[in-house]
Amino acid sequence: MTLRSAHWYAGDYRNAYIHRAWMRRGSPGDAFDRPQIAIANSASDLTPCNAHLTEVARSVANGIYEAGGIPLELPVVSLGETNVRPTAMLWRNMAAMATEEMLRANPIDGVVLLGGCDKTIPSLLMAAASVDLPAVVVPGGPMLTGTFRGVPLGCGTDVWRLSEEVRAGTLSQADFTRSESSMIRSRGHCNTMGTASTMALVAEALGTTVPGIAGTPAPDSRLLEAAHGTGRLAVELVTADRRPSTILNTASFHNAIVALAAIGGSTNAVVHLLAIAGRLGVELTLDDFDRIGSRVPVLVDLLPAGRFLMDDFHRAGGLLAVLREVRDLLDPSALAVTGKPLVSYLDDASIWDAEVIRPRTEPLVAEGGIAVLRGSLAPSGALIKPAAATPELLRHRGRAVVFDSIEDFHARIDDPTLDVDASSVLVLRGCGPRGYPGMPEVSNMPLPRKLLAQGVRDMVRVCDGRMSGTAYGTVVLHVAPEAAAGGPLARVRTGDPISLDVGARRIDVEVAPDELAARTPNTDGFADPRRGWERLYVDHVLQADTGADLDFLVGSSGSEVRRESH
Repeated sequence: MTLRSAHWYAGDYRNAYIHRAWMRRGSPGDAFDRPQIAIANSASDLTPCNAHLTEVARSVANGIYEAGGIPLELPVVSLGETNVRPTAMLWRNMAAMATEEMLRANPIDGVVLLGGCDKTIPSLLMAAASVDLPAVVVPGGPMLTGTFRGVPLGCGTDVWRLSEEVRAGTLSQADFTRSESSMIRSRGHCNTMGTASTMALVAEALGTTVPGIAGTPAPDSRLLEAAHGTGRLAVELVTADRRPSTILNTASFHNAIVALAAIGGSTNAVVHLLAIAGRLGVELTLDDFDRIGSRVPVLVDLLPAGRFLMDDFHRAGGLLAVLREVRDLLDPSALAVTGKPLVSYLDDASIWDAEVIRPRTEPLVAEGGIAVLRGSLAPSGALIKPAAATPELLRHRGRAVVFDSIEDFHARIDDPTLDVDASSVLVLRGCGPRGYPGMPEVSNMPLPRKLLAQGVRDMVRVCDGRMSGTAYGTVVLHVAPEAAAGGPLARVRTGDPISLDVGARRIDVEVAPDELAARTPNTDGFADPRRGWERLYVDHVLQADTGADLDFLVGSSGSEVRRESH
């Protein structure tokens, strides 16, 4: 086997001398004959959920070297969900593009992908799929559960819950602030079934991690053991020429959708899976999520849809225990990155706590997968997560109360004169990929203060943006086309009747088509970037129903070697 890195290091000519000399720096003489394994590390102090990945990288490096490879740490763009403004999603595609280009440009034979916080695993998988070098993921893992006044806290979910209690006057601002230091107990990403946990588990269901790793808590020493083993595996991937294109196919995405439904995972996984599939040229549509996943039972009793948290999930048996319960729904032909069928790892899986992971016969929700809605308000589709919604609101008709931007929403939602009641449908537009830009997590709109005071805790909400995976409520999101792309959402007016029927998979604005088409689309509050990445993004981003990638990045381009310049 000829290593890709040999195009840099092999031979006696001047350019090979330059490459070897500058990289030698104490390495043994045979270092350039071994597989060169990049460790794509998204650690950053500004991405607190990933800050510990430098320690994980050391264990990966030890495994690589032990197996005969050369570990090379490669810092990559790191996106911290809680800090980055205006929204981390604006840079997911940039992070993927930058990682892809660095892998292609350097003398790399394989890569270990270290991610945790929401956008890091998706961007790394998009990059790996595009460059198609042997690749494997090590998820950074969730944090341990913190408590406040003896009650477990789900980070994210309990922020939304406690902040609403402050707005409702049932929790003091002082107590709310006091809970802040209890929320984040340890290293690691969110401990709810938010996007970070979801994408780690989905990465395992796709076959891109060593089976059994995803969900291991970040402080757990078994994560370092798994990282060491993954480093060893990375060398094997190169020698076996096992690439993403040989692992990721229709069967893999089928299994990822089943897993997403069974764990009650984040709606954000839909847009990320669509983007990863797009990089590979795998046919995947919104309809596949409804067809494959919408009737799958939710078996995991975790916040935001349930009661427990990720360290409970891990001790209860983890993802393999869940997949064993729905084994008949999986495609047995899908492989794990180890080269073995994913289903071959399920024989020894067990549920150790049936309260946390329910048996198939006693699901948390009988049919709780993500539902895809269409209709006059969302011709290209929209999503709703029934398991996080109020059952009585899954079929609803109400009067629209329209907000033209998130700033407009914040300015008016608590106005005591706002014409809104519990039956109203809150509509927020200008929050899609183009309109914001970046498709922020604002769809789970806080309820009007005056309704909170009346005891209202959920309403139907409709938006072209996203929702945090840690959030809950009856929220229709990812509406496509978005308002800024000319979708019907741009023509909705306050007072229009909106009808939702999740059972029928419909979301409609009850306005005559001719009248709706004759209205002037709203453009208030839409983004108008002048330069830089935002300009490039707005000009080229696709809609949510196809993954919100950039149009010129769709499709795998392979691991060809760059031309020499010396």
